[in-house]
Amino acid sequence: MKIAITGATGQLGQLVIQALLKEVPASHIIALVRNEAKAATLKQQGVELRRFDYDAPETLAPALQGIDKLLLISANEVGRRTPQHQAVIEAAQQAGVPYIAYTSLLHADHSPLGLAQEHRETEALIKNSGLAYTFLRNNWYSDNYLADVQQIAESGVLYGAAQDGKISSASRKDYAEAAAKVLAASGHENKTYELAGSASFTRADLAQTIANVSGKAVHYQNLSAAEYTQGLLQAGLPQGLVEVIVDADVQTAKGAMYSTDKTLEQLIGHPSTSIQEAVKAALQN
Repeated sequence: MKIAITGATGQLGQLVIQALLKEVPASHIIALVRNEAKAATLKQQGVELRRFDYDAPETLAPALQGIDKLLLISANEVGRRTPQHQAVIEAAQQAGVPYIAYTSLLHADHSPLGLAQEHRETEALIKNSGLAYTFLRNNWYSDNYLADVQQIAESGVLYGAAQDGKISSASRKDYAEAAAKVLAASGHENKTYELAGSASFTRADLAQTIANVSGKAVHYQNLSAAEYTQGLLQAGLPQGLVEVIVDADVQTAKGAMYSTDKTLEQLIGHPSTSIQEAVKAALQN
């Protein structure tokens, strides 16, 4: 059994491989990487490295020779994902890969999030490829809300535009563990899993959690989409990222991030990481 992971040096990819190492021997895992130097630690763990570069299509099919299962982690270049994913899917067909798992988006088929379109397109490409598949429709990462948690605790204000919308996020590690469980087992072929956190919170709840953990007063300041956009741009964030962040909050207010589905919890065998645990870990870093 050979299991290959795209984006293996990325944040999710590294976590998937660490979770897989608990399920299968290292000799079963292939890390598909653009830069092998960045994957030295994986090689030291006994994981085979193969060069795999979306911008060098000639590397794709050769790297997939002999692969039994492929995890396609969605590419990080929004706007270029569909053609990049299509190249990988076609390479998998060419190399005779029988099965592909894909990290998609919660309720991708009807999600109002701007990011959903490329996921819908990729899912359609996979279904039309004839390959067996599993769609791992991940909800938002809790990590996305905690990158600047130290600054929030110091300033005392958490800004957003989500109103009182509920967020059923989970940690990147939780989603990685679910992917590893699916890849290491059988019986997941041609299934779609809606993956979300075991519990939900609002932006105001998040502010209160940061306050409780840090011991500092923190409150949530809800802004209009325009105000939030302006604030993020003034903070120096790039336009494309700002659009994704603001859209996520606007759609959160309409229920896009809320789910009561317990599939993630069932796959990993325990509740997902709570937002309290995530905040504690983020504040300790």
